[in-house]
Amino acid sequence: MGFILLVPLVYLVVVIGAIQSAALAAEGAARQAARVVTLSTTDRAARDAAERAVSIALEDADVAGATVDVTLSCSPRPDRCVTRQGIVTVAVALDVPLPFVPAVFGSAPPSVPLEARSTQRVSRFQVTE
Repeated sequence: MGFILLVPLVYLVVVIGAIQSAALAAEGAARQAARVVTLSTTDRAARDAAERAVSIALEDADVAGATVDVTLSCSPRPDRCVTRQGIVTVAVALDVPLPFVPAVFGSAPPSVPLEARSTQRVSRFQVTE
């Protein structure tokens, strides 16, 4: 009887650990991506730096198998992120697959969606193009 109750409990702990790890990784990735965007000098460099920051942060946290979507939004000018006193928001959305659950009938394995956002202000002294 104890073994029957122990197996689901252990699986629950593993799943909660995987989800918590991915949530912390997404939050750190969004924060670091927003920081590197505010330090960039061109919009193209800002977007490339944000993608690199997110991929490095998720790789460091060992979030494997998650589908990632990075969204960059800027104000007051949505077309230019690197403007003095501008506000940059980076959203990182992940679909974290449940551990040890295979794909059923050719579909994707069950996953838990997570999203993290971070907002930073560009310095008034930022040198922009």
